[in-house]
Amino acid sequence: MNRLEELEAYVAVVDNQGFGKAGEKLGIAKSMVSRRVTELERRLGVQLLQRTTRRQALTDAGREFYQRATQILTDLNEAEQFVADSHSQISGRIRLALPLGFGVSQLAAPVSDFLAAHPEIKIDIDLNDRQVNLIEENIDLAIRIGELEDSSLVARRLARVHFAICASPDYLARHGEPQHPAELVDHEVLVYSNVAAGRQWSYSEDGRKISPRVKYRLGANNGEFLAAVACHGIAIASGPVAFLQKHIDNRELVPILQQYVRPEVGMYAVYPPGRLVSRRVRVFSDALYEHFRERSI
Repeated sequence: MNRLEELEAYVAVVDNQGFGKAGEKLGIAKSMVSRRVTELERRLGVQLLQRTTRRQALTDAGREFYQRATQILTDLNEAEQFVADSHSQISGRIRLALPLGFGVSQLAAPVSDFLAAHPEIKIDIDLNDRQVNLIEENIDLAIRIGELEDSSLVARRLARVHFAICASPDYLARHGEPQHPAELVDHEVLVYSNVAAGRQWSYSEDGRKISPRVKYRLGANNGEFLAAVACHGIAIASGPVAFLQKHIDNRELVPILQQYVRPEVGMYAVYPPGRLVSRRVRVFSDALYEHFRERSI
């Protein structure tokens, strides 16, 4: 049996968490995937996977072998791709996952410019504020805002994101303006539901962390929606300046607690771990980096 096919089968099983999905990924029968992995284990004389009726778990040897096998396949693909790409313009499809608000407000321009510059490229975009599983959903590149909780992701910072705290003039007239974050416990706030509420209303003063126990009746997984709701005077909003600025400029919202603004976070381009990054995705990532150049948004 072809040793390369064995490696591909084993890596596909680990990446897709099962023989059936690995077979779909490779375009072969589940039984063939199982046969290749079994032959690999027989040839190595080591058990790589612990199999049960419901799932497969890596052994210690399997975990180590997976890292090495992934690197071998990546090196081989990169060598083949380098030769092919050096003689042709970039082409093919890129699957992107973008947060809805930032996708619309910040990424429409660089995506349009990239398509104009590379006529053989096709892009499919999932605009969603949930954090997609890059491997399971076959995503080539995603944009993430804030702390990257999955340390296995390959990340590249594109820009710095700043936050503001705002309320409508009507809300402030009726409820007064808080002068300190601790006073937020006496106010209604809006919460971005994809991030823990405490993290959104956590500030520092003279090196001390201030985390008031805020109360809220509305949470949503889209920052632009929360900014629009805040304009109606229902509560105080905390969010990226990119979502709030137009409302501030239109005097629909007023910045408050400006001396307690949350620290900036990063906007990152992230790639699935252990997967070859194609040249078209690398070129697109470079285009995003050149567009933002780590500026503040």
